[in-house]
Amino acid sequence: MQKIKSLMARQGLKSPQESMADLSPVENLRIPSKEELRELRQQPIDPQAEQEIIDSIGEVYFSNDSFDMVQHELEKLPPELNLQELEEYRDKLKRQQAAVSKRVADLILEKQPSYVKELERVTALQTNLQLAAVICTNARRQLNVAKAGFTEASLGLLANQRRRQLLTGLLKSLRTIKTLQRTDVRLSEMLEEEDYPGAIQLCLECQKAASTFKHYSCISELNSKLQDTLEQIEEQLDVALSKTCKHFDVLHYTKVQMAYTLLGKTQTAMDQLHMHFTQAIHNTVFQVVLGYVELCAGNADTKFQKMQYKDLCTHITLDSYIPCLTDLCKALWEVMLSYHRTMQWHEEKDKQETTPTPDEPLAAKSDELTVDRSYVKKKLEHGLSRIWQDVQLKVKSYILGTDMSNFKYDDFIVVLDVISRLMQVGEEFCGSKSEVLQESIKRQSVNYFKNYHRARLEELRMFLENETWELCPVKSNFNIAQLHEFKFMGQCRSPSMSPSRQAASSSYAAREELSLFQQFLQDGNPFEMHIEQKEEETEDVLASNGYESDELEKSVYQEYDSDSDVPEELKQDYVDEQTGDAPLKSVSRETIRSKRKSDYCLNKANAPILTNTTLNVIRLVGKYMQMMNILKPIAFDVIHCVSQLFDYYLYAVYTFFGRNDMYESSGLGLISSRLRTTLNRIQESLIDMDPVGENVGVHGPTEDRKEKVPSPHLSQLVVLTNSETLYGLAQRVVATESLAFLAEQFESLQSHLDAMMPAAKKPFLQQFYSQTVSTASELRKPIYWIVAAKAIDYEQMLLMMAGVKWDIREIMSQHNIYVDVLLKEFEQFNKRLGEVSRQVRIPLPVSNVLWEHCIRLANRTLVEGYANVKKCSNEGRALMQLDFQQFLMKLEKLTDLRPIPDKEFVETYIKAYYLTENDMEQFIKNHREYSMKQLANLVNVCLGSHINKKARQKLLAAIDDIDRPKR
Repeated sequence: MQKIKSLMARQGLKSPQESMADLSPVENLRIPSKEELRELRQQPIDPQAEQEIIDSIGEVYFSNDSFDMVQHELEKLPPELNLQELEEYRDKLKRQQAAVSKRVADLILEKQPSYVKELERVTALQTNLQLAAVICTNARRQLNVAKAGFTEASLGLLANQRRRQLLTGLLKSLRTIKTLQRTDVRLSEMLEEEDYPGAIQLCLECQKAASTFKHYSCISELNSKLQDTLEQIEEQLDVALSKTCKHFDVLHYTKVQMAYTLLGKTQTAMDQLHMHFTQAIHNTVFQVVLGYVELCAGNADTKFQKMQYKDLCTHITLDSYIPCLTDLCKALWEVMLSYHRTMQWHEEKDKQETTPTPDEPLAAKSDELTVDRSYVKKKLEHGLSRIWQDVQLKVKSYILGTDMSNFKYDDFIVVLDVISRLMQVGEEFCGSKSEVLQESIKRQSVNYFKNYHRARLEELRMFLENETWELCPVKSNFNIAQLHEFKFMGQCRSPSMSPSRQAASSSYAAREELSLFQQFLQDGNPFEMHIEQKEEETEDVLASNGYESDELEKSVYQEYDSDSDVPEELKQDYVDEQTGDAPLKSVSRETIRSKRKSDYCLNKANAPILTNTTLNVIRLVGKYMQMMNILKPIAFDVIHCVSQLFDYYLYAVYTFFGRNDMYESSGLGLISSRLRTTLNRIQESLIDMDPVGENVGVHGPTEDRKEKVPSPHLSQLVVLTNSETLYGLAQRVVATESLAFLAEQFESLQSHLDAMMPAAKKPFLQQFYSQTVSTASELRKPIYWIVAAKAIDYEQMLLMMAGVKWDIREIMSQHNIYVDVLLKEFEQFNKRLGEVSRQVRIPLPVSNVLWEHCIRLANRTLVEGYANVKKCSNEGRALMQLDFQQFLMKLEKLTDLRPIPDKEFVETYIKAYYLTENDMEQFIKNHREYSMKQLANLVNVCLGSHINKKARQKLLAAIDDIDRPKR
């Protein structure tokens, strides 16, 4: 059977078809098809025949499994092969194979049920054997457990358990004792780690444990030792609390507060905290000032450390004053910021504690917490004002410890700025107005400003005495806002920004909405900006070579009969010289041409006329206003000094160019009563008229003399006697119009000054503007009157008129020669005006005043000449009218001034010749503008024609009555 299996296995390696495939191609031709094979297998075989076929198989095939049947069959082949024999032999082998396969299959089918049944019995037996093995194993284990549990271990286990319990209790006690003995080491480590709550908690637990094991002799002294350790912890805790005064750290402060809470000393901690803050302020300022004093003193042997803080402040040098002040404020800011953050911490803690939690504390404990919170809150709120008061007193001692009267202006502004920022800190810190700081800085400011202003007035006098009154070339769009001193006016400036820091960015403006404590809560310092170096900025206000462009420079020298010299804006709209505004409607070209001729605009059309001294005064005003803006308590003192700058400039211009008693007595009202009052006030309050005043200064002048300034003297370089230059007209124009420009700038600043002025002092400012600033333009009359009086030879005209015969008997058709001479004088005057305008622009108001003065003087000279006539006929009076009409007709071609000034003054006097007695008497009473001599001469000339001697006496008596009140 085994051989059959192996044979089948070997044969099974290849199917019959595969085996046939191994044959040669020749043999393959004779291989039966599948159908033939199937028919062969399906053919019924006789069992006997089958047995015979099987018996015919050689024994060698059943020998062993290693038998190679293929090799055996090949060896049996004869040397000479016959295809038919081979096929017959192959068919025989196939029949043998088929018979064996069938017999095997039959045997398998026959034995199949027995095999299956036997296999089931084997499987059941295997399962039963495994179950039996498990039962045996469990039984043996149970037997072993029973043996160990009920015999050997019972009594031993009970004994060991008892011993174990005793040893466990002993070990626990020993460990506790060991922990208590090592507490000092752990406490030291925790204190080094600044874990104060943990150290206190550990110490309290150790005390409790020590009381539990007090029956052990080894820890009998531990209680007292732990108490000493607890006191030591409290001391270190106090030191840790003091550290929060300068550099507040949330984690550090939280640990300290938790530690005090464990000790039950929350209120005590708050009392100690305020003491530490007070001490921190004192130590901080002392160390800062001491550091600078020792640094500046060098190797001096003075023991500064033993000095009082107030005395120490007096040893600060001028060079180190500002850096020390800045560092002082920085250090104090750190202290105040720490206090602010401390308050924030407690506020947040209160919010957390008041939030309800699921586990509500006991009522008694809750009441205790409420009391503590209330005490802490009141203590902190009360401490705000106390701490700020300490800060103010320390800074006050520093401020008053040095005489700042000799500081540079920029340095003093920085000092004011730092103190102003500090006052802002105080305002945000506790809502204080910082009266102590304000009073101290006000004292220093008033003292400084008096000295500063006195020096500036002396400096202004020096400027004025060296001023040659030349035009300062500035751009036509020049505005005082372009000067650095006025930059602060164009920005929304908080008191904390210094003038040098005005270029603030939009980001700074956004930050400025936050309070200082919000801005610098985590890092930075509001006083950092004051130690930065101030960057020099450049101003772009001067025109190059006096002109803004080459084109303009070329155009200003064009003939002004053409249109090329008229700027485009003048071709379009006439710009008013007084206001700078353009009218709503365009004016005609004729108006522009007349405007051009009368304005003598041979230089920049709208460029401001000012001098270097004017710029200096404007800059001073800007600096004064900066000081006012930073420190409002001295606003009145500063504005008073600002008014003195203007007063002195006004008085100087008047003294240099307008004071001339001979012409002031002309009776034309050149100086109004308001201007006369203003000049007298300036002279009395500001001008030191004592000629020996400079020598008295050594002996200590009075306080009143200190505030006065000597009257300035005109520079010798300025010549006012040359007729070719119209008696210094260019200098007079520059001086007068620069004063008018200065007055305009003061007008533009009025609202700013008014906003800074205390309410009680505002009438002073209003009076200054109404009585002084507004009178600046009135100086044109007396100043240009002098030019007009000298520019034309009126005496020559009087002499020529005296030689004319007026008692003629026939009507004349030709005017007198003196009219032509006078007109030539005016033509020469017009020519010289044009020459002067090449040096400096002559504005329309100036040219109008000059022409008005000249024409008034000429007309009054005509009246005076007519009043000198001894004899005159009707024809003579007609000749006078002819002369005057000829003068007017030619004069109107020279000037566009309309109407001609004093035209009626001459015409009325000429026509008065024809008046009757009664009309003449009324004329004398109504026309007081004529002199007594002119009226008397009028009466005397009329004698004999239509007035008799009696009427003459009556009229002369009336004239005398009018003159009598004047005597």
